[in-house]
Amino acid sequence: MGVQKLEHVGVVVRSIDESAAFYGKVLGMELKEIRQPNPDIRLGFLGFPEETDLIIELVERANSELPNEGIVNHMAFTVEDIEEEVARIAGLGVTFINESIITVGNGTRFIFFKGPDGEHLELYQPALKTHD
Repeated sequence: MGVQKLEHVGVVVRSIDESAAFYGKVLGMELKEIRQPNPDIRLGFLGFPEETDLIIELVERANSELPNEGIVNHMAFTVEDIEEEVARIAGLGVTFINESIITVGNGTRFIFFKGPDGEHLELYQPALKTHD
């Protein structure tokens, strides 16, 4: 099987800034990066200071109404060959949320599918590392 590790867990938050401050103060995590894939969504990536792995993706939506207990948005799993894994999983009858694999500007590729209770799961293929 081509799944290599848990990539990250996505958590819907009201404010990336407030949540990053909380995770920093309470758990010692730091905000490594912020991305804004579109005007309605900001993504903040948290990790531990001495590690390069990102662990929590904070998902801030412009119109987010959260219940009192918060929302885990998705879990992402790193794969080496996303096409191969999509074909394998499709053969198991899994329902995909996206019509096709999405590629973002830095070359990262991903696709979402549903677990048995409707939870969102993501196959995540990191961008190829280039050598200077």
